[in-house]
Amino acid sequence: MMHPWYAVHVQSRFEKTAALMLREKGLEEFLPLCRTRRQWSDRVKELEQPVFPGYLFCRIDINDRLPVLIIPGVIGIVSAGKTPISVSEDEVEAVRAVLRSGLPAMPWPRLSAGTPVLIEHGPLAGISGVVLDVNKKFRLIVSVPLLQRSVAVEIEREWVRPIPPPTKPAPERSVW
Repeated sequence: MMHPWYAVHVQSRFEKTAALMLREKGLEEFLPLCRTRRQWSDRVKELEQPVFPGYLFCRIDINDRLPVLIIPGVIGIVSAGKTPISVSEDEVEAVRAVLRSGLPAMPWPRLSAGTPVLIEHGPLAGISGVVLDVNKKFRLIVSVPLLQRSVAVEIEREWVRPIPPPTKPAPERSVW
């Protein structure tokens, strides 16, 4: 049985260390990373940075979470009150697909407004998200609502099809 994914909150800059320690304990972890360019006064360097700073994902038997919580740098498991909340398999797979696509991706603040779309063509076919137009370039925003974080990836306008809003059922009519 595969356990569900949970978001693990870690101290800033402890993401890679915590991911390695989870892996060493035999747990399946996923730390989404993207390449960024950093410029110092004397050089420019490409670095792998977490897509969601301060968070990583891990499959956890929630009844046996102590091995996760005792890892140095781990703050806790994202919860509502004292109840840990799992992250859907589809959300984790959508983030993986964005990173596997090879398209330029970057962390992006979560958006609640925008047009929901389905990618029909290209390396992200089958993924849904929200489209945003930034400086004449289109980006697909894939969100993990539990973390209130998103990842943005550049896409071609021709790849997307708008997803129609859900239809509201007709109001029930009562006859007196």
